[in-house]
Amino acid sequence: MRILLVEDDLPLAEALTSLLAGAGYAVDVVHDGASAETLAQAERFDLMILDLNLPEKDGLAVLRSLRARRNGVPILILTARGGPDERVLGLDLGADDYMVKPFDVREFEARVRTILRRQGGFGASVIQLGGLSFDQTGRQFLVGGEAMTLPARELALLELFVLRAGRVVGKEAIVQSLTSLEDSLSDNAIEQYVSRLRRRLAPLGLNLRTARGLGYMLEKPVD
Repeated sequence: MRILLVEDDLPLAEALTSLLAGAGYAVDVVHDGASAETLAQAERFDLMILDLNLPEKDGLAVLRSLRARRNGVPILILTARGGPDERVLGLDLGADDYMVKPFDVREFEARVRTILRRQGGFGASVIQLGGLSFDQTGRQFLVGGEAMTLPARELALLELFVLRAGRVVGKEAIVQSLTSLEDSLSDNAIEQYVSRLRRRLAPLGLNLRTARGLGYMLEKPVD
């Protein structure tokens, strides 16, 4: 999952980037509204976390412009401006959620997970595929009730496959979802991650199939 963080408070931006990256998300950071709008139009993101008090272009103006252009990136407003009128305006302009600073980190993480879960079209917090369970609330994979330990990038890749089970996921989509602009992910690295995941999934009755020339698909088990 790839997140665009728009925050001009540099220490806060650094802290949030560390928090989100530690949870396995790919994070790009910009510090002004104009850059946020440009990047959101040029790249695909699963979520934008948007401050309102920004240089060059106010966050509400960014939100209004993106929605006018039919850019549907989910947006979580994170701001010190917490008056009822501004909350209502932000939500009416198309924000998916609104949080006021200072905030509780656990609530922030929960709201991020909720928006991403909603975007994936899964109302339930647990997805069951064969012998594998994915707890979306804790972003944890379970086998027989026991947590599956995965490196961060493999976890993020398996999450992508589970959320798109039954559909082909192209290599470009994998790169877009798992890397920020400062990262890189070669075809060879993707193939290695897929190979490791395939070995983990096979005993659980799950087939991670290669779609030649297209990408990969986690096949849904037949009931």
